Amino acid sequence: MNPIEEKLWSYIDGSCTEDERSAISRLIASDEVYKLKYQELLAFEQELSAMEPDEPSMGFSYKVMEAIRTEHAQQPLKAAIDKRIIFGIATFFILTISGLIIYALSHANLSGGIPDGLQSKEKSITELLSGPIGKGFLFFDVVLALFLFDSYLRKNHLGKQA
Repeated sequence: MNPIEEKLWSYIDGSCTEDERSAISRLIASDEVYKLKYQELLAFEQELSAMEPDEPSMGFSYKVMEAIRTEHAQQPLKAAIDKRIIFGIATFFILTISGLIIYALSHANLSGGIPDGLQSKEKSITELLSGPIGKGFLFFDVVLALFLFDSYLRKNHLGKQA
């Protein structure tokens, strides 16, 4: 922008001092270059003030906001799972299952003969597994197995997406 335009814009905007204002008004009245440039800039200013500012459509605004939301949603959640907890749970179940197997094998008759008190031993094992403790243990095992299967499927699904 040249110095003439700068002076005229400050005059039109009203951002100049009173002394500069009077000097510029004298230049406009006396100098033809200043007068033509002033009329040109004044017409341009009137055109700008008559225009309405453009606003984007509602669809455009919605699409931009949805793009921002999906960008944040695609970032994976980072949850730290302590490996010691997983190993502790696995150890508990391995020891419990091993204990049940050892108990069952120690009370089994492997010689091939039928023991005298077979009926009572079978009944006690059956009662142990069908009681509330056995059912609770099996329920907990099923829930844990479903949780592990779900995490396995999620890992495979995320690996295929990447």
